[in-house]
Parts: sequence; C-alpha cells; structure tokens
Amino acid sequence: MTKMVTIDAKGMHYTPLNRQIREAVGNGASEIVINGVLGQRFIGSGLRGDATLHIHGVPGGDLAMFMSGPTIIVHGNAEHAPGNTMDSGKVVIHGSAGDAVAHSMRGGKVFVRGNIGYRGGIHMKQYEAQRPILVVGGAAQTFLGEYMAGGLLIVLDLDGAMKARGIGSGIHGGEIVIRGDVDDARLAAGAKKVPLTDEDRARIAPVIREFAGDFGLDPEPLVSADYTRIVPASARPFAGKYTWE
Repeated sequence: MTKMVTIDAKGMHYTPLNRQIREAVGNGASEIVINGVLGQRFIGSGLRGDATLHIHGVPGGDLAMFMSGPTIIVHGNAEHAPGNTMDSGKVVIHGSAGDAVAHSMRGGKVFVRGNIGYRGGIHMKQYEAQRPILVVGGAAQTFLGEYMAGGLLIVLDLDGAMKARGIGSGIHGGEIVIRGDVDDARLAAGAKKVPLTDEDRARIAPVIREFAGDFGLDPEPLVSADYTRIVPASARPFAGKYTWE
C-alpha cells in the first residue's frame, strides 16, 4: 500500500523542511507531496531510497544534490543546479531551470521540459556503467556541456530558440546531442561534430521516448528528427595551454 505524506513548506527554512522529508522517508513514505515551496535550497539533498517527491512551487538551488535513488517531480520551475553531483534517481521539471543544471552529475536522469540557463551539464562525468543523462526540451544557454567528462546531454529545442555559443567548451568525455543543425561557429575549443549513426539514434531513442512520456509529448517526430552530435576533439583539449618544464 502506498503511504503518502503531505508537507506544507510555506515560510519554512530549508533545514526543517529537509528534516521532515527525511523523517517521512525513514518512516516508510513512498510518496511525499510538498506544497508552498518558494526558494528553499537543498531539497532532497543526499536523500536515498525509492520515494517519489512532488514539489509544488519553485525549489531553490541544488535540488537533489548527492541524491541516490528517489524521484523528484517539480510541477513548475526550478532554480540553479538541480541534480548537482546526483548519484542516481530522477528529477523531472515541468517548467524551466536556472544555470548549471546537472552540475557534476554522476548518474541518474534530469529531464527539463522548458529551457535551462548557462553552463548546463558542466562537468558531468561517468564511471563504467554509471552514466548521467540530462535532457532539455527547450533551449540551453551558452557554455552548454562545459568541461564534460562523461554522460549524455540531449537538447530537443522544441521551440527552435537555441542560440547558444561556446558549446562543449573543454569537453573531454561524454556527448552532446542537439536537435537540428549546429553551426561550427557555435562550438567551443575542444568540441567537434560527428555524424549521428543509426546505432546512436537507436541508443538515444529510449531516452527521448521516456522524456516524451513524462511530459505528454508525441515521441516519434523527436526520435526521427535530424540531430547534431558533439563529442570531444581530444581527451586533453587544453594540453597546449600548459607550460611544461
């Protein structure tokens, strides 16, 4: 039987709010509804288990930081760095999010229906089978995928508003996949375009279908669309910038 807990976060500091969330999970709650959220930081930080959190309002920075396992669904927008160093689990944001989305993310999935700010996916990384995934339905701002060391970053650009430059600055692992054509002038040092193969498309198709299912979109036009795949030009993009003895 599903055990649901409702928390009224209106006017509450993030410390007691997170304490209540942890207590609810510790007491066996599988679904937690949090109402009245307005900028409280660190919601779900370090949280473990398989509970689902429904957030109504706008959570503050570092949502789901270090989280391992739970699912967080935001019924609105989120501030900066959701998914910061997240280990596993899933964050679904039905609005837009701020800068540094999925900062240093190590695993799990972050799905944003709307737009994201600057430096999305900065320093995402992976180890063996643990591979983080960030999917953005709208547009991303400049320095997307900066210093990426691993993972998969997909931008669907559903509104055709993607104008970001400096894409993949310092990327040395992972891949960025953007719907439509991306002019070479928008790539940063260390990034290069390669063809999206049939094998690549088959690999990203389940992720796109899952994203579409979460937001009530038709997945097939997105799966069959043209994409630009961006990968590291080198494992050491700035090697020539150092001074050696």
